[in-house]
Amino acid sequence: MHVMELDSFDLRLLDALQQDGAMTNQDLSELVHLSASQCSRRRSRLEKEGIIRGYRASLAPEKLGLEVTVFMNVTLNTHSRDTARYFRNLLQSVAAVREAHALVGDMDYLVKLVVNDLSMLSEIVNDIFLPHESVQHVRTSIVLESLKEEGPYNLAHLKEALG
Repeated sequence: MHVMELDSFDLRLLDALQQDGAMTNQDLSELVHLSASQCSRRRSRLEKEGIIRGYRASLAPEKLGLEVTVFMNVTLNTHSRDTARYFRNLLQSVAAVREAHALVGDMDYLVKLVVNDLSMLSEIVNDIFLPHESVQHVRTSIVLESLKEEGPYNLAHLKEALG
């Protein structure tokens, strides 16, 4: 995998955008000590290179009636290319799926879901996942409290490499 060459200005720009993706180039210029036009060019380059994947609003699920966060361990029936494809298609079709990760170890996938209540969770597990042809076993864990949510990536190793 190609790692793009970044300088200290790029890293400061990335740090700032991780904190506030809606920041204007003028605001960025004040933080990273470059002109707004230089910030705009650098930002465009980081977007084009795929380092910046996009921008989105961070929503509060509980204020939208999405009260239950669940981690689901999934084991597939068989380990074949077709089974994996069927399962990936299933994941794409379930709106409550927030994240899904293929793993090596005791389980094949770790899936994060956010649902409005336990009834909805039951419906998803019993009517969608368990009957699916690719799924052998499902085990769910309901989150009682989130201690740390997704935050900015730590870029210290890149800063240290710059000296």
